Amino acid sequence: MQTKVMTAKEAINSYVKNGDCLAIGGFVTNRRPYALVREIIRQHIGNLYIEGGPSGGDIDMLIGAGLVTAINTAYISNAAFSMVCRRYGEAVVQHKILNEDYSMDVQTIAYHGAALGLPYVPIKNMLGSDLADKWGISAEERKKHDKLPNQKFILQEDPFTPGSMLCLVPTPKIDVALIHAQAASPDGTIRIAGPLFQDEDIAIAARHTIVSCETLMTNDEIRKHPELNTLTGLCVDAVVPARFGATPSQCFGYYDYDVRDLREYANASKTQAGFDSYIEKTVHLQDNHEAYIASKDPSWLEQLTINPNMGYVAGLNSME
Repeated sequence: MQTKVMTAKEAINSYVKNGDCLAIGGFVTNRRPYALVREIIRQHIGNLYIEGGPSGGDIDMLIGAGLVTAINTAYISNAAFSMVCRRYGEAVVQHKILNEDYSMDVQTIAYHGAALGLPYVPIKNMLGSDLADKWGISAEERKKHDKLPNQKFILQEDPFTPGSMLCLVPTPKIDVALIHAQAASPDGTIRIAGPLFQDEDIAIAARHTIVSCETLMTNDEIRKHPELNTLTGLCVDAVVPARFGATPSQCFGYYDYDVRDLREYANASKTQAGFDSYIEKTVHLQDNHEAYIASKDPSWLEQLTINPNMGYVAGLNSME
């Protein structure tokens, strides 16, 4: 059987192209595919359309690097470190990117609809709120971008309940899904432990899916417990072994979030110059993910390893 194992450089070069629509897995500071995102920045792949959902600092890095044209998102945050990620906030205020605002639950439903092959999903969630009254991206602007639906939504009467309105939300047309998982095998079988978030749906919906993983198991080994597996190789194009591939976010069962890095990024990203300096140090001066991890203090990475009896690192926020 042909292996799907690649380096991050090979996977990104093979499947991510200028102008693609990317959906990025994880949740805020939880299991974000940072190793893959850093490689996109190294290769300077731009004009990207981002499906963010509950987004984190990895997407903020793409925006700060000038690689994003438009984003559909509920919010972008690094939790308590940056309640609203700063490169994103500045880009929206200064109209450097196109930004459309959906609620997190609506985006989650839309991703599931995309996985089912549906062109849109009928929902009620946004009715009665500003989300249904205000558009971040106008209909006129949408006509200029093939990757954007021509409308944010359409209001329509429920055909089964006269007098009741529905909001028809278009499902995303995802070119590439980027996901980080705890384990994978060469045939593309993926094992995600803990919350799945939107990852399963975006992997199924995307034309291509790249998964970085902490542990590369053999095909035979991963098949011994199929009840623990999340995705089959049918919807996975590339498997990228990447120890600490989600850092500075956390990876359930492996390590907690990196408070040092998140604090550094929160301060650096206050200005474009500070952000550029951070990216130079953590991305451009490192040839690959392995070099980036090797540049970190091994004893610090060991401290981030979770306590198996607790599932997290006690006293993490007080650590220096």
